[in-house]
Amino acid sequence: MDDQTRLELEAAAFRRLRDHLAERTDVQNIDMMNLAGFCRNCLSRWYQEAANARGIEMSKDEGREAFYGMPYTEWRDRYQTEASDAQKEAFAKSHPGH
Repeated sequence: MDDQTRLELEAAAFRRLRDHLAERTDVQNIDMMNLAGFCRNCLSRWYQEAANARGIEMSKDEGREAFYGMPYTEWRDRYQTEASDAQKEAFAKSHPGH
């Protein structure tokens, strides 16, 4: 496989992951962090960092909006629920000092 095809396939897989997570608003970021060690915010930060590494000015909020498809505050208000004590405890165990 040539590099351009590989790049296009990786980009398509990323877009599918982004779209899948946009459809699964029932899956909370804290659950993703507890189970996988990353969440939507991590993905949006990685996107921002990749843009910045290429000389493209992108703020944290712009990276989040590119990933969430809306301003993060709007997504949070629509879909984010308060983390339960059990979720918070699992997060503290899996991410000490975070």
